[in-house]
Amino acid sequence: MFGWLGRFVVRRAWWVIAGWLVASVAIIGLSPSLSDITSAEQSDFLPSKYESIQAIKLSQTAFAKQATASALIVVKRSDGAALSDQDSAAVTTLAGKLKARNIKATEGYVTGPQVLAPDKSIQLISVGLQAPTPDDPALLEAIRSLRTALTEDLNGTGLSARVGGDVASYVDNEDTFNSAFAIVGIATFVLIVGLILVIFRSPIAALLPIVVIGVVMEVTTSIIAAVGKALDWNVGQDLQTILLIVLFGIGTDYILFLLFRYRERLRAGDDKQTAMIVSVQRVGEVIASAAGAVVVAFLVLLLASLGFFGSLGPGLAIAVGVMLITSLTLIPALVSKLGRFVFWPSKAWQHPPKATISRKLGTLVARRPALVAVVSGLVLVALAGGTLMYKADYDFSSGFPQDTESAQAQADLGRAFAAGAAQPTEVYLTTTDGSPLSQQAITEFSAAAKGGPGVGQVRDAIPSSRPDVVRIDVLLNMNPVSNEAIELVRVDLRDYLHARAPAGTKALVGGTTAVFADINTANNRDLSVILPVAAALIAIILALLLRSLVAPIYLVVAVLLNFAATLGATVYVFQGIQGKPGVTFQLPIILYLFVVAIGTDYNILMIARLREEAREGKEPREAAALGVEHGGPTVAAAGLILAGTFGVLMLAPISFLQQMGFAVAIGIVLSAFVMSFFFVPAFTALIGHAAWWPGHGDRAPAPHQPVGGAVDLEKEPGPAVHP
Repeated sequence: MFGWLGRFVVRRAWWVIAGWLVASVAIIGLSPSLSDITSAEQSDFLPSKYESIQAIKLSQTAFAKQATASALIVVKRSDGAALSDQDSAAVTTLAGKLKARNIKATEGYVTGPQVLAPDKSIQLISVGLQAPTPDDPALLEAIRSLRTALTEDLNGTGLSARVGGDVASYVDNEDTFNSAFAIVGIATFVLIVGLILVIFRSPIAALLPIVVIGVVMEVTTSIIAAVGKALDWNVGQDLQTILLIVLFGIGTDYILFLLFRYRERLRAGDDKQTAMIVSVQRVGEVIASAAGAVVVAFLVLLLASLGFFGSLGPGLAIAVGVMLITSLTLIPALVSKLGRFVFWPSKAWQHPPKATISRKLGTLVARRPALVAVVSGLVLVALAGGTLMYKADYDFSSGFPQDTESAQAQADLGRAFAAGAAQPTEVYLTTTDGSPLSQQAITEFSAAAKGGPGVGQVRDAIPSSRPDVVRIDVLLNMNPVSNEAIELVRVDLRDYLHARAPAGTKALVGGTTAVFADINTANNRDLSVILPVAAALIAIILALLLRSLVAPIYLVVAVLLNFAATLGATVYVFQGIQGKPGVTFQLPIILYLFVVAIGTDYNILMIARLREEAREGKEPREAAALGVEHGGPTVAAAGLILAGTFGVLMLAPISFLQQMGFAVAIGIVLSAFVMSFFFVPAFTALIGHAAWWPGHGDRAPAPHQPVGGAVDLEKEPGPAVHP
């Protein structure tokens, strides 16, 4: 099949290139924008069976006019002394002045004795922020306007104020995010161009992935937008960023797979067309299998109960599918026309390299397969031990720079009130039959709530537009996004409050801590489903590629072990060495996306090369040596580019970006080097021909057939002289 595809693409290269141009212009021009199906709405990120979501839905009906978000103005004396009655009155006057300014997207301006700290160190002004959507730019502008107004209105009063809250935090850290992602974008370009320049010594080869993947990115987003529009399917705001990383990651991998093999065939004496036909024939199956494994891994995300992950799956699968088609059609057509010019001005492609590091490593693997397999396996197992200490961290705010206005406002708030004041646990008390709530029931429940585990303070009940619903804010005496608080709310506090609801009523526990508690439950469930299902499907793809039942088993075990080793290494560094309370709760699924899915490419490339060498008559150990020697440089180059791109995130002054950058970078390094360079070839050499049972895929084909099946080439491939 791939031999036929190679002949078709190469012999009709101009038609393929022209077809791609026409199709790209049509798709981009006629499809809607990705922004048309992008949604920031978070109400569906958890299924409605979770209590926190039931609380959100109840609040949307009972408190229909409540603000989209809120800001807290923390007011205190400039000299640090306690607020006097005169100061407190000045704060009330300040709230009135701010309200009179009619700042767009703001409302409420609530203050008074109820929000004066017990030690009178601060007094709060709560400001409602109202906008059609949570990501409306008007909310950000409202924070900026509030800060400007405060500077003017507090002049000469002896008071100072800071604006805090989630929206204020986003404003403060917006530049940090933008600079971090700009660094990643520049680093991606520099690493891809720089490393390929070093490998091939050609600006043409270096720029080829940048140009082609840039076009593919536009085509892909257009296709996703068209499919989403047709199927009434929305995607999250993070899809665009993840698409960029995925496309440049796998796209560069697949292009390198082809270029390395193309150079190898040119060195063997093939003309430019035959070289590409043979390259597509031999590498095409590897690329298709690798892409198939990644597509399957992404589609398995549809099984996730967390809506964010479910919406990622189809979009990423479409992206990989488009890149697969590109790699087997447009890239071969372009390179076959460029011919040797793709490596211009270097002449190095004409000469077989001398002894290389990969050759020495291949020799080591062949001579000591048992030792190499045991040592590399033990490295992964030792790192995987860190998962036993894994704790999820939901506290985004502590990972941001702490010298910003919002961070300092949060610090003042935490010192003066109960730790959970900024993010109260929202308890909705409602009657079971829709009848009005009695004041006695409200008073009885509020009093009982004060004795709940971990409760620091209970605020007065807030009436709703419905007579059968009130909201009671419960302030925890601990960080509301700490693991301790999340575990407390998920089990003990919820059970306590449910049991204290008066007869004829029920309590729904919501708020940030409750949402994270449910996300924790859903996340654990998703990983327990996604990982085994993805592993089984990847094993099936490997079995079809290799015609073997043995090799897929240890390859999948190696992939899962690499996942655990990566997570464990991250735990050792951030929880152990740096003393963090945990690692970001999103990390396991991020590792699934970029280490399990994309990292499988390197295993597939190496095992396919081992089979190819075996089918040319090499014994298992010799095949392992040649597989590492010939496939190693490709794996090393692709792995370094992807790992380096993520590694740059460690320069960002944001903790979860640092963790993500380190984790994915180390995961790709382990996948490319420890697994693909050492463990897989060593273990395959160790078990010998049994690795290919029952299909015996290592048997040489009939003498009259070239490896991979009949290709009917214009010129038979010459003797292999490998890089």
